[in-house]
Amino acid sequence: GTRLHVAHISTARELQLFDPADWTITAEATSAHILFDDSDYSSKGALIKVNPAVKTRADRDAIRNAMADGRIKVVGTDHAPHLISQKQGGAAKATSGMPMVQFSLVAMLRLVDEGVITIERLVELMAHNPARIFRISRRGFIRQGYKADLVIVRRAEPWTIERNDVLSKCGWSPMEGERMTWTVERTICNGL
Repeated sequence: GTRLHVAHISTARELQLFDPADWTITAEATSAHILFDDSDYSSKGALIKVNPAVKTRADRDAIRNAMADGRIKVVGTDHAPHLISQKQGGAAKATSGMPMVQFSLVAMLRLVDEGVITIERLVELMAHNPARIFRISRRGFIRQGYKADLVIVRRAEPWTIERNDVLSKCGWSPMEGERMTWTVERTICNGL
């Protein structure tokens, strides 16, 4: 009867361990493993070095399918705002992790536009299910008496993430150069 939540799923093989109907043993994938695959190393290099490592396109696609079918219950960011200097020196020396929290929602909305998941499923993955699984009281849903944690987004003309868009104190993002079609207009936490 013990609950288990497994973070950082990165392979298709791991997904065989999870059942969409099971809420006792649940799984999470990070935006890095959902958005990138090993072909991205040629352009992004150690900027996308994480633990566990970004794997093959087949693994990435399996994770995307598992988000849609319910085996993946949560999308996380594993936000790691290392300085750009710490991401240099190749795979042997670069620090693992990347700053992903700022652009994770708009990147996931891009997957909605591409038909990978529905917008309703995205809300479950990034709001409802984390509140359910971690038993976070009065959060994760828009309900009377709940904390008003909201993100207001809008469709936008296609735009490209540039370095000057990055708000993280580390000053960079592996999402630089990526095209988006959504923007975050405002975030509201606790109704403020």
